[in-house]
Amino acid sequence: MVLSKSLVSLLFPVLALLLQTARASPRPRASLSTATLKLTLGINSVETNNTTVAARARARVLLQRSGSSSINATNYVGVYHSADVGVGDPPTYYTLLVDTGSSNTWIGASKSYEKTNTSKDTGGQFEITYGIPPEESTVYGEEYLDTVTLNSDLVITNQSIGVAQDGSTSGLPSSFDGIFGLGPVDLTEGVVNNAYQVPTVMNNLYAQKTINSEVLGMFFSPASSDDTTGELTFGGYDASKITGDINYVSITSTYPASTSWGIDQSISYGNTTILSKTTGIVDSGTPFIPIASDAFTLYQSATGGTIDEATGMLTISSDQYDKLSSLYFNIGGVSYELTPNAQIWPRSLNTDIGGSADAIYLIVTDIGSDSGSGLDFVNGHCFLERFYSVFDTTNSQVGFATTEYTDATTN
Repeated sequence: MVLSKSLVSLLFPVLALLLQTARASPRPRASLSTATLKLTLGINSVETNNTTVAARARARVLLQRSGSSSINATNYVGVYHSADVGVGDPPTYYTLLVDTGSSNTWIGASKSYEKTNTSKDTGGQFEITYGIPPEESTVYGEEYLDTVTLNSDLVITNQSIGVAQDGSTSGLPSSFDGIFGLGPVDLTEGVVNNAYQVPTVMNNLYAQKTINSEVLGMFFSPASSDDTTGELTFGGYDASKITGDINYVSITSTYPASTSWGIDQSISYGNTTILSKTTGIVDSGTPFIPIASDAFTLYQSATGGTIDEATGMLTISSDQYDKLSSLYFNIGGVSYELTPNAQIWPRSLNTDIGGSADAIYLIVTDIGSDSGSGLDFVNGHCFLERFYSVFDTTNSQVGFATTEYTDATTN
């Protein structure tokens, strides 16, 4: 995350959904109410012997953000959703990780940039540091403007695209081509050396009147469900994916979460408050749900979980699982229930994170610092699998709604 950033090291490649490969000529387009982009789920294996190290590194780099530079941290353990994004005219398609915790879009990790007559070198250089234990890796390269195709209805001209220099992505997994940044424009500050900020994909879709509202709807199916695809809706949200109302909360004013999709919330385990109202972020690039260390201690005590040496995650017995209470996330006066089943890692994927096949792991982890830091929780991928999310730049708010998977017992 430029203060955030993205995910995980692939266990196995997953077939990406093929978007349209028709020639995408830049042309005026009528404004759309909404348009969708399908996503593909990937499962990521472990590069370290402790899956929570990466999640803490991501949060730690978020807290280190300064006004003079943007720092991205990514973790590569768990699950992620990716999209096929076309660059150039005619477009070459790149499989990019969907990341609401970062805002720059870049390519070149595993597939070379194919220049066309729409490619324009800006003369700028981009640099993003990703905290991947045990060492950090810095992705750097040239900044271009180019045509970007999301689907036949969503074509952007002169979109800022980073093109990674050969060798600069050596510390990253080779199973994806880059990152699709969907965070606020504030996260682009300092990333490109000749620009204070660079317009994001969402900024340009709205500025070029392709969509009527700078609003992004996000739907993820759980990794253990029958249908593991996801969907991004540009310009609004997909009402067919929700089972209740969208409830909105304003972006927090507390730094550093305020520069990302930051919100205020409290968390209760059953009837016991474990985290009083405080500030954190909503981040598709974090697979688990890290919470402040003092809150994590209370959660561990309440669940009876013990730290598993292989994964660094809390593990519980079958008897403890049967007694597990729900977690309640109070956001803007609305309570979002994370059921016992939603609090555990999909048991069919235990070995993907270096765990034991018959163990039960909890997806709530320790963020690595006590509450009051300005970043006390991350509602990550496991949270977003259970609730539809809406990222509304136009009105500076984030919304959530229940889905058919909110109470699912697929794990």
